[in-house]
Amino acid sequence: MKKLISLLICAILCVPPGASAAEKPQISAQSYVLYCPQDKSVVLSREPEKRMKPASTTKLMTTLLTLEAAQNENKTVEFTAEMEAEGSSMYLKHGEKLKLSDLAAGMMMCSGNDAANAAAITIGKTKEGFAGLMNQRAKQLCMKNTHFVTPSGLDDDNHYSTALDLAKLMAAGLENPAFARLTAQKSARVSFESPGNKTAEYNNHNKLLRLDPRCVGGKTGYTVAAGRCLVSAARQNGLTLICVTLNDKNDWNDHTALYDAGFSSLSAYAPEDLSLKIPCAGGERDEITAVCQSAEPIILGGGESGRVRRVIKTEEFVYAPVNKGAKVGSVEYYLDGRLIKKQSLNARDEVKIQKVKVGLWQKIKEFFNYG
Repeated sequence: MKKLISLLICAILCVPPGASAAEKPQISAQSYVLYCPQDKSVVLSREPEKRMKPASTTKLMTTLLTLEAAQNENKTVEFTAEMEAEGSSMYLKHGEKLKLSDLAAGMMMCSGNDAANAAAITIGKTKEGFAGLMNQRAKQLCMKNTHFVTPSGLDDDNHYSTALDLAKLMAAGLENPAFARLTAQKSARVSFESPGNKTAEYNNHNKLLRLDPRCVGGKTGYTVAAGRCLVSAARQNGLTLICVTLNDKNDWNDHTALYDAGFSSLSAYAPEDLSLKIPCAGGERDEITAVCQSAEPIILGGGESGRVRRVIKTEEFVYAPVNKGAKVGSVEYYLDGRLIKKQSLNARDEVKIQKVKVGLWQKIKEFFNYG
């Protein structure tokens, strides 16, 4: 009996942790977060809302605003003395001219403080004016513990952010196609408008793009006061994760370790497009097409996506008229018998009531019986 109890205790102790709880690796960052933008959840963290100096990860915001401005009007910028900056640079010279989108490349690739200043002054008239735009967007993104002062991220006592806020910022950037393409590049070539024969190629400081094939972008940062800062994003099997480490001497390895933990503990089930026919009574057509568009992936524990069951619920037939977009059923997703998502099935097209054709003899009868 004692042996049986011992075996049961051993079995309980040996059960692995829940699929949704990632096992924490040893991370050297003062503050970090592993964030899933698809369901806005924190997977792993240490003091994710601690206000810290973000260094050049600030340029995620500057780059995003610059690319948005360039999409409206990709202005030509002439580099001037007021745009000069200390620190990392794309080495712009007075009088050189290039597009806003090229300044964005200079920020994302080589962390150019000069590019950040040039974009900020062009878009916001002054660096202070641009900081106002940065803080306005931060508020829109619910970055509750962030305040920007400089477009480059150079240290200022009133310039701060958090690991969680920077993860939200990176998530917003990935939703912008131009930003997502740029941050994923290992290098970028810039063609200057003046001098017209000048081109320059800049390598991306984000070494994780070369070290980890799952990485789809990010931004480095460093000052003596901030330490090494890194924001990155990775994607695997339909699941996207964002990692932020602040003041971390071992950031490359820590990001890989956090992604290993996250991707092993989570999975994504992607609902597919669905189209089916439902009989229709009394309509101009004898059936309707019901559709359900694919939705955002459902984030589950590791290995759980293979246990998802889809159930389609509709009536045997519908009656005309049917309006376009009308709900005609539902699609439900179950994990081990538990409902985890429900979507509507909607009519793709309108179906009108069929008009009854009246014969000649019926029309004559109706004429003489009228009144």
